[in-house]
Amino acid sequence: MESFLTKLRQAGLPELIIQNFEQKAREAHLSGAKLVKAAELLVQEYQRVQVEPGEAVGVVAAQSIGEPGTQMTLRTFHYAGVRELDVTLGLPRLIEIVDASKAPRTPMMRVYLEEPYSTERGKAMSIAAAIEETKLSDLVESVELDGTTLSVVLYLDNEMLQDRNVSLEELLAVVKRLKGVHVKADSEANSLTVGAPVEDYNGLVAFRDKLMDIHVKGIPGIERVFISRTRNSDGSYSYLLITKGSDLAKVMEVEGVDPTRTVTNDINQIYEVLGIEAARNAIISEVNSTLAEAGLEVDARHVELLADAMTYSGMVKQIGRHGVVGEKVSPLARAAFEMTVRHLLNAAIGGEEDEIKGVSESIIVGQPVPMGTGMVDLRMRLPSKLANSKQGKAEEPASNT
Repeated sequence: MESFLTKLRQAGLPELIIQNFEQKAREAHLSGAKLVKAAELLVQEYQRVQVEPGEAVGVVAAQSIGEPGTQMTLRTFHYAGVRELDVTLGLPRLIEIVDASKAPRTPMMRVYLEEPYSTERGKAMSIAAAIEETKLSDLVESVELDGTTLSVVLYLDNEMLQDRNVSLEELLAVVKRLKGVHVKADSEANSLTVGAPVEDYNGLVAFRDKLMDIHVKGIPGIERVFISRTRNSDGSYSYLLITKGSDLAKVMEVEGVDPTRTVTNDINQIYEVLGIEAARNAIISEVNSTLAEAGLEVDARHVELLADAMTYSGMVKQIGRHGVVGEKVSPLARAAFEMTVRHLLNAAIGGEEDEIKGVSESIIVGQPVPMGTGMVDLRMRLPSKLANSKQGKAEEPASNT
């Protein structure tokens, strides 16, 4: 019996229905083939009644998500009291998700760690230093320009060098990669003198800006890393990293990072690294968390339908003229969304035909929408005109003349 109940749970049946099935099956003493057949019929019937035939599920889902979305605020959230880290929430975040934005305004990651990195703060900080992007400007306390020798003198910050775990030799090797430069290190003054391959002072200023933007270590795009502590179910504490910036593929390769739990709010990165099913789950999770943060409740099925519409083709597509709407077969449906004149003109040039089978195009031309009661065509068999005329002659009274 337990194996059958497990299969029913995997099929997505509510727990109350499963409990009722178990009770009825025991009362009827079902076993073997009869129990299998009863379970199959239960799953089929549940799937059949989940939605009525002809129900406008797309319209209902759009209304159920769109209407609460109008009540959302246009604001950002200061994450966990950290001044430097803001997370886009509310309506702007919801728009980012449905538009499948390739460049979110505030990309961030929650990087979970494996033991012993998750239990020792020092080791967690070492991973943070390995992940956080370090540029030369982060390690320099002050800069001087020498116009006579056309060189840049960098005075290094010892605290930042220790914090980012960068040695003077490593920094020297990075600067020497620049073409045509001459580098001299002064350990006593804790400085680097970089001879610039330029001919005048204006070129020296431009070279200084280029020099300060050199990537020294870490993962490009991860601007800041913050260490947070969470309480486990057994009462112990674990460390995790919260990043400003996102690069899921490279972060998952870092030793000590738990790739099974690390997440990002960039849907496209999840799709590229983990696949379309993970991207679908991420869309559902991000929409639900965005709505929940605003105190709104939307039925999970509406959000799942939205995620399915964006991912059913095997790619993450936006809800818009460059995605789901723009790929509709009906030119009238495409024109009803955006760029009306352009869509109609292109359809006319291409000689497209519209069979008027969808919702938007049916409303435009004023015919019943093919869903709900509009799905049913009533037909009536009527006698032909010839049959009516013969019947009328047969019933005529005889003439008295």
